[in-house]
Amino acid sequence: MLSRIKSHFELKTFTLIISIFIAVQSCQERTPSGSHSLPTQRDVNRSMEDINRQMALEEDAVIEGYAERRGWDLIKTGTGLRYMIYESNEAGETAIDGQIVTLEYKVSLMDGAEIYSSDDDGPRSFKIGQDNVESGLHEAMTYLKLGDKARIILPSHLAHGLTGDNNKIPPRSTVIYDVELIGLR
Repeated sequence: MLSRIKSHFELKTFTLIISIFIAVQSCQERTPSGSHSLPTQRDVNRSMEDINRQMALEEDAVIEGYAERRGWDLIKTGTGLRYMIYESNEAGETAIDGQIVTLEYKVSLMDGAEIYSSDDDGPRSFKIGQDNVESGLHEAMTYLKLGDKARIILPSHLAHGLTGDNNKIPPRSTVIYDVELIGLR
């Protein structure tokens, strides 16, 4: 089912790109010699912005459906990140920018494939706001307290974007983290 949704999503994206290209080409003014002028950089940028916006809306709808089918009550932030603290440590210290967090984690894709985990690779530590990890993971840590367990969904633009991680995460993939914040300093 998920592969069918993803395939439909990719087909719609391709169709949108072709449609915008044709629209830009057909709207060009004719030069005095009767030939078409090339689109301006502004036209290309505007078209790409429209494509990116449409792709983000489509990915957002897929994520919503995914969470809904699982009955997850997620909080959505302004960036599109979604998270759900399913085991809270009310007395725990809240993580803030500049602190080093240590996580037990499982990372999976929307098709259910688990791709990374602390069981295999050991706990993960990084400095919030400064280390080279997914931008969405930095943001998510600031919503957690020491001892919290949470489910986090990173849309592709907050995960590994258009390229993936050149290993197990394909291009334009939504990434799901299941984490426990076990260290904070």
